[in-house]
Amino acid sequence: MVYIIPSLIEEKISPRAKELIKKLDNFVENECVPAEPIFHKQIDKGEDRWKTVPPIIEELKKKARSLGLWNLFLSKHYHEGAGLTNLEYALMAEITGKSLRIAPEAINCSAPDTGNMEVFAKYGTSAQKSKWLTPLLNGEIRSAFAMTEKKVASSDATNIETSILRVGNEYVINGHKWWISGAGDPRCAVFLVMGKSDPGNENKHRQQSLIIVPRDTPGINIIRPLTIFGYDDAPEGHCEIIFKDVRVPVENIILGEGRGFEVIQGRLGPGRLHHCMRAIGAAERGLRLMIARVTDPSRRTFGKLLAEHGTVVSDIAKSRMIIDQARFLVINAADMIDKVGAKHALKEIGMAKAIVPSMLLKVLDRSIQAHGAGGVSEDFPLAAMYAGGRTLRFADGPDEVHIQQIGKLELRRAREIKKANEKRSKLKSKL
Repeated sequence: MVYIIPSLIEEKISPRAKELIKKLDNFVENECVPAEPIFHKQIDKGEDRWKTVPPIIEELKKKARSLGLWNLFLSKHYHEGAGLTNLEYALMAEITGKSLRIAPEAINCSAPDTGNMEVFAKYGTSAQKSKWLTPLLNGEIRSAFAMTEKKVASSDATNIETSILRVGNEYVINGHKWWISGAGDPRCAVFLVMGKSDPGNENKHRQQSLIIVPRDTPGINIIRPLTIFGYDDAPEGHCEIIFKDVRVPVENIILGEGRGFEVIQGRLGPGRLHHCMRAIGAAERGLRLMIARVTDPSRRTFGKLLAEHGTVVSDIAKSRMIIDQARFLVINAADMIDKVGAKHALKEIGMAKAIVPSMLLKVLDRSIQAHGAGGVSEDFPLAAMYAGGRTLRFADGPDEVHIQQIGKLELRRAREIKKANEKRSKLKSKL
């Protein structure tokens, strides 16, 4: 199926981006989706799942790079990137969402590497870029972002307890992290660790720092890979980690002490939209699977095709409507980032992040229902997609945080609204 650029924004998409979209759509549909059974078959069982990477991934990466489908996520503001706008890449991220486990990595645009590469590109020193950004951009290594902690409510980042203490020419790191995506991957070479370097600072948003920690540094202990509804997402995984007296040189600090909050805010804006657009692609695939299932001549109940039942028709219509609603919400946010920057598009980003994951779950649930018991089995990708989609409701900030932020931003308009009402009342009194 050919991806169609929404007519509302088509004039904003460059000819080069349109060509890349066409290539990417063909690559995902005809290379990545068919490769999914091979990928799962190549993942070893037991402990070996964490020691090997399915060879099909490297094969697809070579094909993608030869097609120019590489590092598309870095916007035109970075000379290391592909020169695309956030709006253009948003459409491409949607396409990769149709093969969530394979397509993003195949084009070197998968989380958490994308966010980490943006940190290095935006805030890294020349030495940090040379050592870490270059091999990440080349797809030679992978990375992890260590922020979430087991013993505190990490949705409020000011609660982070991991300590980053300067001792001479080193920083000593101690902390207990979990849900660190990508940490189980044998290619993971570096962590970006969030912790407190100045816990006594009166400004609670200047207490944190972000620091580079090579994976092979002594004192890092990966306790276990965690599972999401039973899925371990090997070989990347989501791990529980203890940092015990981990020592790194002072030059590993990102941007400077007390700048951690600033860095992660710069990291999360576009990244949240990447998640959203991939989720829309996943929803499209879920709906496609549902349509194929209910129109299958062998699937008849009470003398009719499943597609001839009114409830099924209604579910398909509802899914179509909420997918398109969510897409335009994300497209608007991406366009706003291009126009005014992520810092001034917080409301638009927040709305997309709060709406899209729930939309995905509704679409997938309807598709699962149409598949019957098969929908929750490994014979179809729906159950795994649902498990991954459910995590998006708190990954990169839970729904509640985004909704609170949206409400507060709206309330800032109160004075403006009051003045407009008063002006209108004065005009009425003169009539």
